[in-house]
Amino acid sequence: MTGESNSAEADSAAQVSAADFADILAQTRAFVRDTVVPREQEIAENDRIPDDIRRHAAAMGLFGYAIPQEWGGLGLDLTQDVELAMEFGYTTLAFRSMFGTNNGIAGQVLVNYGTEEQKQRWLEGIASGEVVASFALTEPGAGSNPAGLRTAAVRDGDDWIINGEKRFITNAPWANLFVVFARTRPADADGPGIAVFLVPADSPGVQVGAKDRKMGQEGAWTADVHFSDVRVPAAALVGGSEDVGYQAAMVSLTRGRVHIAALAVGAAQRGLDESVNYAATATQGGTAIGDFQLIQAMIADQYAGVLAGRAMVRDVAARYVSGEDKRVGPSAVKLYCTEMVGRVADLAVQIHGGTGYMRDVPVERLYRDVRLLRLYEGTSEIQRLIIGGQLVKQAKRQTGGSR
Repeated sequence: MTGESNSAEADSAAQVSAADFADILAQTRAFVRDTVVPREQEIAENDRIPDDIRRHAAAMGLFGYAIPQEWGGLGLDLTQDVELAMEFGYTTLAFRSMFGTNNGIAGQVLVNYGTEEQKQRWLEGIASGEVVASFALTEPGAGSNPAGLRTAAVRDGDDWIINGEKRFITNAPWANLFVVFARTRPADADGPGIAVFLVPADSPGVQVGAKDRKMGQEGAWTADVHFSDVRVPAAALVGGSEDVGYQAAMVSLTRGRVHIAALAVGAAQRGLDESVNYAATATQGGTAIGDFQLIQAMIADQYAGVLAGRAMVRDVAARYVSGEDKRVGPSAVKLYCTEMVGRVADLAVQIHGGTGYMRDVPVERLYRDVRLLRLYEGTSEIQRLIIGGQLVKQAKRQTGGSR
């Protein structure tokens, strides 16, 4: 399946010219800076993305920018995805969350592993935004490691019966489709026993819980989802195989880690810009605080982090698309950039002083928003385990085994 993912990225790259992508990027940047940024406070206060912004994003193709063109998407590959993500990160992260699962962890399961019939049934709606797809993997006892899944799917004739509970599911309150990971058997020599199913949100037995109250990212809705004797046909089994689930989850999450890293770079750029602008205009004793060397040192650290993160994201995305590294690099860039944006946001609040602790100030929202980036798509601790473990395995293979 890895080879299929490689070819999918390559095909997308071939469909979008540099000139066309430059236009897409410029339009996205203008939309974010001119339309979304001025309404960040409205989004935070109402805890929702306004309908006109949602319609505008759909008309621009943002609900399906990473879906292949044959299914109505823009067909962007990961090197182009990260450039858009750095623009999305410049504003409230709820904006990107609105269409993130369609393009990312949910949509990519269908793009890479769905049958032809499943793609025909769902992808065009996902690309247009008519269908909101949610990635239902996380459970109370299974977060960064899908091997701990307890949601079960049991065969009943030609159907499957699904029972279980999912937690923190992005876009669940308004999802039309849940991409549900469930265990069909205990892990054995044949595989981890995890399958993935396409479950319409209006299926009997699907119950979405109350909207979560979170630290930040107002406007990005998450909720628990309960599956009680939910019956789906055999055609709902992604790829027609019980053993697709674990690999589909890992591939989607790995790609998503690069995207999240780029999002973090965009947020860090916003924190840097807010800090520089404040330092140049705010005064202490008649002197702009930006003239103080300790403030300059903070800004320098912010700038170095943004610069390094941007270069790292672009390099890792290119190596992902080429197939050179689809494992260690994504974890490394996700680890570095999400930790980096946390430091940049903290410095931004410090530079603003007491003002930075006040609601309605952009860096206060930024500080809360970016904290989540170190948690989803695998925590920083999980990324460290992946990086260290994979590098040791590579060394062992090169030396012929452990010594």
